[in-house]
Amino acid sequence: MQEYSSPATFQIPASAALPDAVTERAASTPDHVALSRNVGGRWAPVTSKEFADQVSALARGMIAAGVQAGDRVGILSKTRYEWTLADYAIWTAGGVAVPIYETSSAEQAQWILSDSGAVAVVVETAAHSTLVESVRDGLPGLRDVWQIEAGDLADVAARGADVPAGQLTERRATLSTGTLATIIYTSGTTGRPKGCELTHGNLLYVAELAPTVLPAMSAEGAGSLLFLPLAHVFARIIEVSCIQHGARLGHTGDLVQLLADLGTFQPTFLVAVPRVFEKVYNGARQKAHAGGKGAIFDRAERVAVAWSKAQDTGGPGLGLNLQHKLFDALVYGKLRAAMGGKVEYALSGGAPLGERLGHFFRGIGVTILEGYGLTETTGPATVSGPDALKVGTVGRPAPATAVRIAEYGEIQVRGPQVFTGYWNNPAATAETVRDGWFATGDIGVIDAEGYVTITGRIKELIVTSAGKNVSPAVLEDKIRAHPLVSQCMVVGDNRPFIGCLITLDVEALPGWLESKGRPSDTAMTSLVEDPEILAEIQAAVDAANKQVSKAESIRSFEILPVEWTVEGGQLTPSLKLKRSVVMKEFAGEVDKIYVN
Repeated sequence: MQEYSSPATFQIPASAALPDAVTERAASTPDHVALSRNVGGRWAPVTSKEFADQVSALARGMIAAGVQAGDRVGILSKTRYEWTLADYAIWTAGGVAVPIYETSSAEQAQWILSDSGAVAVVVETAAHSTLVESVRDGLPGLRDVWQIEAGDLADVAARGADVPAGQLTERRATLSTGTLATIIYTSGTTGRPKGCELTHGNLLYVAELAPTVLPAMSAEGAGSLLFLPLAHVFARIIEVSCIQHGARLGHTGDLVQLLADLGTFQPTFLVAVPRVFEKVYNGARQKAHAGGKGAIFDRAERVAVAWSKAQDTGGPGLGLNLQHKLFDALVYGKLRAAMGGKVEYALSGGAPLGERLGHFFRGIGVTILEGYGLTETTGPATVSGPDALKVGTVGRPAPATAVRIAEYGEIQVRGPQVFTGYWNNPAATAETVRDGWFATGDIGVIDAEGYVTITGRIKELIVTSAGKNVSPAVLEDKIRAHPLVSQCMVVGDNRPFIGCLITLDVEALPGWLESKGRPSDTAMTSLVEDPEILAEIQAAVDAANKQVSKAESIRSFEILPVEWTVEGGQLTPSLKLKRSVVMKEFAGEVDKIYVN
């Protein structure tokens, strides 16, 4: 059994709690710009003192509304300033924040609010209020629904004007590292979401870990624009890390406006899931090819990857350095400018990034640091730092953390970031936490230096009728690298060979069609059997097959006339495939693979 552990490098006092950073920064640096609010397209500064005053007022209002220490309060919203305000107000009032994805159905929202026993919920829009009201009969413990866009948070704060400040001191006394801070419900690729209990200590551990992995977080002028859903643990730990260390935090929930917001906010570091980095790469490549500069981009890409790889093998030679400087002026600088112009480092999590993208982005001047973890590990169980980066891996165990490879190659984790259990579900807790080790369900390996590589998930392993075990991740990562591909899913369980379902990228298609002298509005349904499209996708499949043995290679594929989306139910809000949903909805298309 492989095992690797890292020693502790910092300690968190047992009495510590998340609201402390807000009050301490308001006292020590009251005029520091802690956050920026997007007001009509303009970033308005919010100082440490202003934020602390708003948190205090809202917390007192929640107390006036009857929120008791330990009570659960839901938050159903896009990523926006008021989410962070509500989070810290709930914690300051001694409560437990329960995030809900803003794309959730009424049934999903009802399950989370009822299972957690929430007494109140902060929602963003009138539509969200209507959604909650539609299931109100199934929520007997829910007293209040506070709508952000209706100005309800200001009304709640006004209700607390007569609540003595001493009551906040009393609520603070109920908190410690062992106190429950949030219940984050897994996004549910299969089955009903389970609520992961994360304590103040869990979140504070990750917040203290963050600047040791990413020194840019605590540097002068540091700032990050958060666009991931705050219902996801990855965005949540960045939120608390920024507040903890004074990095300016901004929010945007409109991905259509993301590039424009990056340009005006100018973050110094970014946080995203791999699919976002894939979109940046594919979009830039497609734009270059559509504009007749494809050859330049492709050469620049090869130089970037070669330059990055050379960093690990003694450094680039004079010729490679000269080419790199040339393409920095022609290509790389423009890509960095699209991300705001100041980003040097980015954090990627939620799924393996892959060596290809890691080297490309490091080569253009944006080093992506990967970590690995789940909601149950409050995010990072393993981390990569600027001085301990091995592209293609997800780093080494975080401080005070041990990782081992158990039966079937399963990764198991033990450390201060591991959750206390699943809310109201002791059976599920007992199934995944064994002798202090959390069983992740992911498959991987650890090398001699402690670097972990993720190779798949136990539940996603495909076993062909010939008995061959196939992990789909390697194939899918390579196919998604093609700019015309949006999503793909390898199939073949109990089948004679490996096949694949593929969806086309509707944003990339118009430019590609124009480059071929064809109408950009050609219907998707007519493209799934188009000879030129089929040739492009076949080339992507052939490239993927070079990564695996013949028995693991894709023999046939089907292109679908639709995209898989969060709204359609095929993707989770963190953009993971719901494989069981796809298999059910597209069973006929899977069968066609094995009939042809």
